[in-house]
Amino acid sequence: MSDPVDLLARCTFPSAGTAVVCGLSGGADSTALVALAIRAGCDVDAVHVHHGLRPGADDDAEIAARTADRLGVGFRMVHVGLDDGPNLEARARAARRQALGPDALTGHTADDQAETLLLALLRGSGATGLSAIDPGPRHPILALRRSETVALCRHLDLPVADDPTNDDPRFRRNRIRHELLPLLDDIAQRDVTVLLERTATLLRDDDRLLGDLAASIDATKIDELLAAPAPLAARAVRRWLEYDGYPPDAAGIARVFAVARGEAAACELAGGHRVERRGDRLVLFPTGSATR
Repeated sequence: MSDPVDLLARCTFPSAGTAVVCGLSGGADSTALVALAIRAGCDVDAVHVHHGLRPGADDDAEIAARTADRLGVGFRMVHVGLDDGPNLEARARAARRQALGPDALTGHTADDQAETLLLALLRGSGATGLSAIDPGPRHPILALRRSETVALCRHLDLPVADDPTNDDPRFRRNRIRHELLPLLDDIAQRDVTVLLERTATLLRDDDRLLGDLAASIDATKIDELLAAPAPLAARAVRRWLEYDGYPPDAAGIARVFAVARGEAAACELAGGHRVERRGDRLVLFPTGSATR
């Protein structure tokens, strides 16, 4: 096992002395995140999000608290009330984000990056979705492998919680992790996570370039929108209509273009919004608002 300092060369932590919040589930990835943040010289506070979804959750919280105490960092636990049921992964993820705050550091690794790309592929996502997790200070250990975080915790003799939901096949990410990726490794006769990570990087670079080009298009000006190349115009519409942090789907964008071309007077969009044509412009309204 390499010394933790050696792993830091592949990490993207903020500069030494920066105050950071780290999500600490008690698992190997988040435990390694906190340990490496300390080695990077950050002023660390650890936050454990207690979902209360299974009996062993209290044990995970205890392990996280003991880890924080042993590493000498601040610690707090946030309880979130979740019920089992549909969209549990998405609801739990949203609850964690809210509890941790928008600038918290998370322990996503290169393995998470590969899984996220494959999840996006199964949803039919474009370049933005296939870019997967954006590297940077919020995801400082994204270049590390899950096997390395496990080895680091063993090297430092840090306890690690074992979440059985990570093996539950009803969650698509788990099937990708335990079934699809091993199968792809076998077919390719190599570690495909490295390839998927490289693909995400290439697509992210392309996505950023196209995003910059699309930013010069005013999606509310019909003539400007229709004169632009279709891929850039679609991106411009998506940027314009992003509300509540969620962009419209492809069908919604297509409906907006039908309005721009004069094929419809207005269209409804998910999230309670409507786009209308007013002269040479497109206008966005909340559904149900009065128009004239």
